[in-house]
Amino acid sequence: MLKKLVAGNWKLNGSLAANEALLSALAAVPGVDVAVCVPFPYLAQVGEGLRGIELGAQNVSEYGAGAYTGEVSAAMLVEFACRYVIVGHSERRALFAENDAAIGRKAAAAIKAGLVPIVCVGETLAEREAGQAMEVVGRQLAAVLDVVGAAKMGQMVLAYEPVWAIGAGRSANAAQVGEVHSGIRAWLRAQGVAADDVRILYGGSVKPDNAVELFAVADVDGGLIGGASLVADDFMTICRAAVVK
Repeated sequence: MLKKLVAGNWKLNGSLAANEALLSALAAVPGVDVAVCVPFPYLAQVGEGLRGIELGAQNVSEYGAGAYTGEVSAAMLVEFACRYVIVGHSERRALFAENDAAIGRKAAAAIKAGLVPIVCVGETLAEREAGQAMEVVGRQLAAVLDVVGAAKMGQMVLAYEPVWAIGAGRSANAAQVGEVHSGIRAWLRAQGVAADDVRILYGGSVKPDNAVELFAVADVDGGLIGGASLVADDFMTICRAAVVK
């Protein structure tokens, strides 16, 4: 069984002083893979301050180099010793108009450079209420598969993040999470992907008080943690909840 992965997503938060204080309270947790995905300007500081925790970024360009002002390439992230990069977070999709095809190209660029993309998928509340959760997730996954192929899709991490649960203090319940995670695993297997090798994280208001329950759900291989990753005690508690007994 693969160790679970807990990845913190700091989003648009941080300062040199605040980062230093947070980093001083973070430490590796035996039996769990831990990563933090931070804003680009802090990659150097955080990379130097981590102890047994992997470094990640929150976005990556689909382009390798050239006249793309404001973009950051996968090769640049590798130079900062990043291992992971979040691709296709719902906030990128909704606020910055990233579509399924572009997300597939970003995932391909990350893999080509040796990064592990954490590819985010998930449905809105309207889509869930219409019974379209797996239809939406399947469409998002298919766009990635079309670009990278089944073999390389097995090299990435997936994160199911129901849009209606992100930053809302409202988490999907264990049954809802389990249904989609098992559906994703089945979808991968049907496409010829080595599904058992793919870690599928849950992201959506994971807190210290619900982490144990969520991480115990079949096919949940860890979490993509937002706000709670900015509070050292909360994040460490969530990481310890991911230890497989």
